Amino acid sequence: MTDKKKDIRALTKDQLRAFFVDQGDKAFRGNQVYEWLWKKAVYSFEDMTNIAKETRQLLEDNFVINHIRVDTMQRSSDGTIKNAVRLHDGLVVESVLIPTATRTTACVSSQVGCSLDCKFCATARLKRMRNLNPDEIYDQVVAIHNESRLYHNRPLSNIVFMGMGEPLMNYNNVIKAIDKITSKEGLAMSPKRITLSTSGIPKMIKKMADDGVKFNLAVSLHSAIDEVRTSIMPFNENFPLHDLKEALEYWYSKTKSRISYEYVVWKGINDTRKDIDALVQFCKYVPSKVNIIEYNPIDDGQFQQASSTALNLYIEELEKHRIVVNVRRSRGKDIDAACGQLANKT
Repeated sequence: MTDKKKDIRALTKDQLRAFFVDQGDKAFRGNQVYEWLWKKAVYSFEDMTNIAKETRQLLEDNFVINHIRVDTMQRSSDGTIKNAVRLHDGLVVESVLIPTATRTTACVSSQVGCSLDCKFCATARLKRMRNLNPDEIYDQVVAIHNESRLYHNRPLSNIVFMGMGEPLMNYNNVIKAIDKITSKEGLAMSPKRITLSTSGIPKMIKKMADDGVKFNLAVSLHSAIDEVRTSIMPFNENFPLHDLKEALEYWYSKTKSRISYEYVVWKGINDTRKDIDALVQFCKYVPSKVNIIEYNPIDDGQFQQASSTALNLYIEELEKHRIVVNVRRSRGKDIDAACGQLANKT
């Protein structure tokens, strides 16, 4: 036994099998433990009921299960649930269950805080403290899956990586988590029910394409004019739209998967005809659709929802050019669970 116990979920199944062989036990014991950890998502060695008591004690002596804990759960008047999730080291992230008539979606976090600096997002005002581990991402999904069954009497149907953090700045751990979520040894969810949302890191979008991922890609765009985008998303200076366009063309050439653009229209920022024309042009580079998202204020008044006239003009022009456009009404606003509002106020 070492002084510091290892995180058992950092081990592969083969490493678990090897551990038991080293202890003079059968390799298949590792398979049993692996199933308890992932498919059954238990948080305690004591719950592994088909494993002998002395074997459970052996695991207890050598390993820990660094599980999350839902510290507080808030329920919105529209059925949305926000979880404040405490991690094993005491840090907190937030995740959200979003129900509609036909589906239940988990919005999960990938970082404590965020690596980027979007001015309209509450999470961006938090310092990035660390990346989440694959099991911490997985646990958020399990918690919401259980809440969906409990409160909405149906299993989780979709997952979006649109919570706290920039998923592509925690690429390896996010991919490992998705692999577990989609594996038959995990939650066995279809990758087509998973959407990763990024602010647009060109080289990482290309890497995803090269890695042959099967999930959907959404880009938090908000402007197709460099100067405007840089003014609200300063990192755009390092990753300009030309580079993003090139990466998205590469993504589509490899995956043949249509891209979703997330787009908020703000008064006096991106609500002119010039902004609309630039977006229409950007949408022509690769097959795409646009989700126009209702803005959720984060208290300072700098950003305000654009007029309905401006929104309608966007919709008319996009539809005129045969670009699919959806208007997303935000849910969970009364508990600060809506898009851009996750900031650990708890």
